[in-house]
Amino acid sequence: MKRLIVNADDFGLHPAVNHGIIEGYKKGCIRSTSFVAAGAAAKEAAELAKNHPGLGVGIHLTLVAERPVLPPSDVPSLIGENGYLLPDHTAFIRRYMTGGVRMEELYAECEAQILLAKEMGVRLTHIDSHQHLHVLPGVIRTVLSLAKKHGFTKMRLPAEPFLFTGGYPTSAGRYVAKCGLTSCARIAKSAIRRAGIMTPDSFFGMLAGGHLYTPHFLSILRALPDGVSEIMVHPGKDNRVLDNIYHWAYHWEEELASVTSAEAMKMIEERQIRLISYEGLTDGKIL
Repeated sequence: MKRLIVNADDFGLHPAVNHGIIEGYKKGCIRSTSFVAAGAAAKEAAELAKNHPGLGVGIHLTLVAERPVLPPSDVPSLIGENGYLLPDHTAFIRRYMTGGVRMEELYAECEAQILLAKEMGVRLTHIDSHQHLHVLPGVIRTVLSLAKKHGFTKMRLPAEPFLFTGGYPTSAGRYVAKCGLTSCARIAKSAIRRAGIMTPDSFFGMLAGGHLYTPHFLSILRALPDGVSEIMVHPGKDNRVLDNIYHWAYHWEEELASVTSAEAMKMIEERQIRLISYEGLTDGKIL
């Protein structure tokens, strides 16, 4: 039996992202999303979540690129320029590996994001993180501690198979980065198992993240193994507006087209793939 979590990241980042995710839920195969409590459009996303209770919502712990929830003076080891968090995962990992990140500050900021989401009325189904920093060695211990304290029992494990490309024409650098993330996730898996946290059996969408055109999305659907899989997606409503703010070269509208495409919905039906959110990950299977 194949069950599938199509999870849209960055809910709360921007209204164009929020409305793309809701459209992907209403017209396509999205059943889960990840909430950026620090996002500029977080309040809108929280209201949309209340109005669409069938959409599962996890916490997207954010340690880069956005403003922190806590005052920057409370978490100086996480801060880059202009009071924002460090710009990206590379900057974070560099500071973290050289001992510049204080784990008590990381704990405090992540907990503040969880608490803010709850204060907004978001019923959280799982934990993941922006740019997958939660599976870094050391960071995973902090995140698991927070999971235990706040009652989380489900977490993303971003371990896309090493050799899987789905036909996506990737660069060598991106492929190496994917393999590095998969390695970190597989190392973190033992700690996640010991903590009693459930994860999907398989994960896809890293290599083509932000560029998951319909043919590549269909390739993933064809390759789904038995068990529970997650496909990470990044839908949005307006490439021009989003590209002016986020210089990631993402294809937001194209990813929305993928998850709402007639071809994808037909394949899901014909292959008897059951769409679920993280809330549906309840069979007790722990990797």
